Amino acid sequence: MNSIHTQNKHINLHALQEGLRDGIPIALGYLAVSFSLGIAAQAAGLTPFQGFLASITTNASAGEYACFMAISTGAAITELLLIMLITNGRYLLMSCSLSQKFSPGTPLRHRLLAAFAITDEIFGISIARGGYLNPYYMYGAILIASPCWALGTVLGIVAGNILPLRAVSALSVALYGMFLAVIVPPARKEKIIGVLIVVSFVLSFASEHLPVVSSLSSGTRTIILTLVISAAAAVIRPVKLTEEEKSDEIQ
Repeated sequence: MNSIHTQNKHINLHALQEGLRDGIPIALGYLAVSFSLGIAAQAAGLTPFQGFLASITTNASAGEYACFMAISTGAAITELLLIMLITNGRYLLMSCSLSQKFSPGTPLRHRLLAAFAITDEIFGISIARGGYLNPYYMYGAILIASPCWALGTVLGIVAGNILPLRAVSALSVALYGMFLAVIVPPARKEKIIGVLIVVSFVLSFASEHLPVVSSLSSGTRTIILTLVISAAAAVIRPVKLTEEEKSDEIQ
């Protein structure tokens, strides 16, 4: 019994070390991106400690940015919750997909801990692992990536408080670069995505000037536009399943 316990401990330690190794590039990227996010947090009036708590407990670039923008406009708590739920909805799908990678005997506590810190990048390296996924692999990546995400946010807030206004405005441009990096690749691959991006820009601009909609808060307008555009896209241009996915669905 002791030998089995020792063997499992060795396997978990090895998986943890591999996760730490594979998480280093992610951590470096997080540090750079979250620095720009910290600039937005500073503009919203958050302190470094508040920014640290927001990033260490959220781990979502688009979700946090939308939340900081909503805070800066004085959005209500219910609006913040809805914005976070909508912008981070994809993580529900990632969690469902990743749950199939764990062995049937994986305890619930490991599933919950792994689900808490799922990000696009950590999901990517985890889902690519062959065979069953050892949760300690995810823990290794999370242990190095998540603190760097929070640290970068803190550094961005501190820099925003110290640097001149022009420098802060220049650094804020990096946020637009982050979003361009997110939307351009899929838009080049699927033309419909590019069309939807343009439509969302146009409708977002129009919503600020339309008689009834313009009276709503920016957070509420964002929620409405997200639901309407995504629902319309799902009806007009649903995602087609591959033959392999169809066979899996039938089974």
